[in-house]
Amino acid sequence: MAEKKEFKAESKRLLDLMINSIYTHKEIFLRELISNASDAIDKYYYYALQNHQDPGDLAINIQLDVENRLLTIQDDGIGMDKEELEENLGTIAKSGSLAFKEELAKKEKGESDVDIIGQFGVGFYAAFMVAKEVKVISKKAGSDEAYEWVSDGANGYTIEPAIKEGHGTTVILSLKEDDDTERYSQYLDSNQISDLVKKYSDFIRYPIKMDVEVERMIESTKDQEVPEYETVKENKTLNSMVPLWKRPKSEITKEEFDQFYKEHFYDYSDPMKTIFFNVEGNVSFTALLYIPSHVPTGFYSQDYKPGLQLYSRGVFIMDHCEELLPDYLRFVKGLVDSQDLSLNISREMLQQNHQLRIIRNRIEKKVLNELSSMLVKDRKEYETFWKNFGLDLKFGVYNNFGQDKDKLENLLLFNSTKDGQLTTLSEYVDRMKEDQKPIYYVTGSSLELMEKLPIVKKLESKGFEVLLFNAEVDEFVVQTLMEYREHSFQNASQGDLDLDSEEEKKELEEKTQSNQSLLDFMKETLKGEVEDVRLSSRLVDDPVTLVAGNGMSFEMEKVYAALSAQNGNAGMPPMKATRILEINPNNGIFAKLQNSYESDPEKAKEITKVLYDQALLIEGFPIQDPIEYSRLVCTLLSD
Repeated sequence: MAEKKEFKAESKRLLDLMINSIYTHKEIFLRELISNASDAIDKYYYYALQNHQDPGDLAINIQLDVENRLLTIQDDGIGMDKEELEENLGTIAKSGSLAFKEELAKKEKGESDVDIIGQFGVGFYAAFMVAKEVKVISKKAGSDEAYEWVSDGANGYTIEPAIKEGHGTTVILSLKEDDDTERYSQYLDSNQISDLVKKYSDFIRYPIKMDVEVERMIESTKDQEVPEYETVKENKTLNSMVPLWKRPKSEITKEEFDQFYKEHFYDYSDPMKTIFFNVEGNVSFTALLYIPSHVPTGFYSQDYKPGLQLYSRGVFIMDHCEELLPDYLRFVKGLVDSQDLSLNISREMLQQNHQLRIIRNRIEKKVLNELSSMLVKDRKEYETFWKNFGLDLKFGVYNNFGQDKDKLENLLLFNSTKDGQLTTLSEYVDRMKEDQKPIYYVTGSSLELMEKLPIVKKLESKGFEVLLFNAEVDEFVVQTLMEYREHSFQNASQGDLDLDSEEEKKELEEKTQSNQSLLDFMKETLKGEVEDVRLSSRLVDDPVTLVAGNGMSFEMEKVYAALSAQNGNAGMPPMKATRILEINPNNGIFAKLQNSYESDPEKAKEITKVLYDQALLIEGFPIQDPIEYSRLVCTLLSD
């Protein structure tokens, strides 16, 4: 009878943690066992070469025994003797793979480049997530003796001599019974096993084989009108073995890159941009990235999952690894494969992994360089990209208190009064008038309406270009940037623009003094609505405009009002910008206002109220009493 031995690890509690807590999904067990089998074959291949032997055809075989609820993974690898079984399987977190690689590195007097997937030492114990008992039968290459290791994962293990043909290891899992929370029988379904191999181990370098049932035409019936078919078992290779990104870039066609993207990331269109690169250093990795040619379905919904696929030596670790991309590059799809990441790390541990931060920084820099190149070399393509994902780059400017603004400011595009084209901030500044100090902009929801704003006409008459901000985030962006190439940003609908000559300023001051009583009258009429009423230097043809004082702009007022409504704070006092009504003293309506003030003050009040409501409409604000406004307009028209 075999001798019962206890695990050498600290306690049963530690083993329970390994089995039940370190992995997010139970299906991971198959990935771990296949990875271990791949490691064992790697070691045998190295052993065979060292001993001038032909390694032969090496493979991993999976067998399903539905009746007895047994799942078997068998490899032609190096195998283990009795001591190694006890050392590697009897000691939790002991990794034979890591020891092998360390020994190899000593022999080669440096870091070994042999790919060994499992270096953390707990992957084998994932089998106990689905198995009530695990049996390991192993025979070491060059040895005539085989041994059997058996454990239920809780009460120690036994090791005793066994009979086995050829070197390698066979792992036999006696699956747990199905219960209310888990259906362990699914791991006896050939389709499910095939899917899991494809998902996690598709790029293991050795063939992973399994007998699967297929429908085959009976040869003797092939000439019949309706041929007959029979169900037979066929040994099939489940994995593709060679990942696209492991091939030299020069040997991969654009069509292959595009097809890989569409198949693996479920898109019907070719990507706009493919970025494929390798990094060697403290953390070595390969990245295959794609910029989609259109906005993905549900991109701005809460259900959309950003992030890259993460592999370790071709073994799938996780999907949607958000830690590999900054938030503002969430539109990038693709994968990263690094030989420096431990396979046996869960999502929770990945979030604290400094190696991922290094990879993320390199990816961020590479993608931004590609976008900069696209902006310079293919402006049309970049503008298409901007239409799709420009909002994300704007988000990146003001997110995290603007820590990424210097990386992104030269990639921003804005609409402009210059030929109605999109422009970069650099292009705007290069075109600025010699005496121009600020970068002028206005905000609104419609480009067409913004171009008609009185202040825009005034600035254009002076030869100044104006940026047209039609996205809610635009003001957040410029407030975060604060300035660009030592030029501050100036909301043209806010504050004193100081556009006039000394002569023009003197003329306006004289008109203000002579009409001060009228302006005070209008201010009193609009008491509680505006802070001030004054004559304007920013109007050309239009009779009136509404200007925000220093502080909050009108567009920010609208944004905060919308956010308040979304958050259910409609009853709270609204945040409002300071409102100043400006009148054009050169417009005919002002002369009519002067006459009414002197002859019919009530009519002057009505004109004042109509002008204020018109100014509100121009700025996109609702008027308080549309019915009253309509009545006043009709009254004035009938006079």
